[in-house]
Amino acid sequence: MGRLFGTDGVRGVANTELSCELALKLGRAAAMVLTEETHHRPQIIIGKDTRISSDMLEAAMTAGICSVGANVLVLGVVPTPAVAYLVKKLGADAGVMISASHNPAQYNGIKIFSGSGYKLSDSLEEKIEAIVLDGLEEPPIKAGDGVGRVIKPKTAIADYINYLKSTINTDLSGLRIAVDCANGSASVTAPLLFKELGADCEIINANPDGLNINDGCGSTHIEMLSEYVKGNGFDIGVAFDGDADRCLAVDEDGNLIDGDKLIAIFSASLKEKGRLKSNTAVVTVMSNLGFFKFAESHGINAARTKVGDRYVLEEMINGGYVLGGEQSGHIIFLDHATTGDGELSALQLLAILKNSGKKASEIASIMECYPQVMVNVKVGSSNNKDIIMKAQDVADAIKKAELKLADEGRIVVRPSGTEPLIRVMVEGKDRDEITKLADDVADVIRSHVG
Repeated sequence: MGRLFGTDGVRGVANTELSCELALKLGRAAAMVLTEETHHRPQIIIGKDTRISSDMLEAAMTAGICSVGANVLVLGVVPTPAVAYLVKKLGADAGVMISASHNPAQYNGIKIFSGSGYKLSDSLEEKIEAIVLDGLEEPPIKAGDGVGRVIKPKTAIADYINYLKSTINTDLSGLRIAVDCANGSASVTAPLLFKELGADCEIINANPDGLNINDGCGSTHIEMLSEYVKGNGFDIGVAFDGDADRCLAVDEDGNLIDGDKLIAIFSASLKEKGRLKSNTAVVTVMSNLGFFKFAESHGINAARTKVGDRYVLEEMINGGYVLGGEQSGHIIFLDHATTGDGELSALQLLAILKNSGKKASEIASIMECYPQVMVNVKVGSSNNKDIIMKAQDVADAIKKAELKLADEGRIVVRPSGTEPLIRVMVEGKDRDEITKLADDVADVIRSHVG
């Protein structure tokens, strides 16, 4: 990770860590770096989620971009993957999404996409960082008719919804679906999308007020959807996070269908159709042991990467693979999209469910999950994360847990790429045992925090 950019863009508490001044400088630097080879007036699209701070940061980014002579195409509230799609559809030179994804409302973030719809390479991020932080190169400030304009595309959301609909060849009539929009970006698109496909669909948590994004709802709080589906007789429920690049689901009994199970369902379906290239699905080191058991029994290769969708995507591109993702529900269908798309994932799942004629619980039984315990330890800052991860007593505690688990489980301890946390994950057959092991390691980490 760089000095500004983490695994998923620039993140921080809005108006303090991620200030308007920083957003303006990022706008100027990004416009300069991403349009250096452009021989026309550059155009950069901007989308945002529903956080109260998103309007403020959108205005600052817009000012920065226009000040160096680029036009801004303002999309308003849209999912992150809509920006990745529309940057190509609209022929823009770059795209910006203002969102902190699954994080609470006080946080915000800035993700930048190239004109091809992919997140920026490390080298481009480093170049932007050098301009913003080191002042090694000054963006050219324009005046008069050199200043950029703000343009509002009229059909952007409709274009995105039509693209999503084109990724399945069946309608969803006959399915009774609950959709949790997390009071985020999907609040704009999901009500149109699912009803246009003929589903008997009930939309919940689609009334954003700027502060209720991800608040007790959506994919980060799946228990709400679980109770709603189970209590109201739905066939299935799907939930998105704040910027709708993740999707999780629950079956008709309210049982979780997490990202690992979704990837298992998708990979088996693609393999059956002869569309799973190299018979490989890309997952991360945090994927459940049950997924690797499933893959082995179904003749599917499971390629592993570090945690973070950028690493999953990198492995997919390098290997020519078409499916990859994370347990969190961030799933990439590279035949359709350049980034994870929660609504796209939901459509693929619902199409499989409709065409199978089975219950959601039946298609989810393709994979058995091993008990998994996750403990998040707050550590204050990124510097603390690095120092603690190198501590000898932490290494000793991890080694002790590994010896205890032997071949019947595993432990993964890693710093979060987006939050001031160290995550301790333990898997095994005995939930009580793995809970104790996770707590023991977490306690050693806490001893460094005070």
